[in-house]
Amino acid sequence: MTALEEVAGDVVFKFEPFVLHVLCRELQDAQLLHSVAVDSGFRNSGITVGKKGKIVMAVRSTHCLEVPLSHMGKLMVSEEYIEFLIHTANQKMEENM
Repeated sequence: MTALEEVAGDVVFKFEPFVLHVLCRELQDAQLLHSVAVDSGFRNSGITVGKKGKIVMAVRSTHCLEVPLSHMGKLMVSEEYIEFLIHTANQKMEENM
């Protein structure tokens, strides 16, 4: 908390979702992997086909979190709320695994 109080600018707590990029030989392979990923709960997954035919399947989680904690050096939340955010982010990390 002391470190947050010493920051003159803005502080944001951010948890990024899981992302796995898989290079696929065939479009059918990417489609199969996409189906498995979506059925497993990775709803933001998708397939990209590049100009030269490179097929990439991205498995993406929806577990993200971005919350401002301070603005222009003023702490906007309580220590209890920051502990809650940490607990929530740790739960999301467990779900990613």
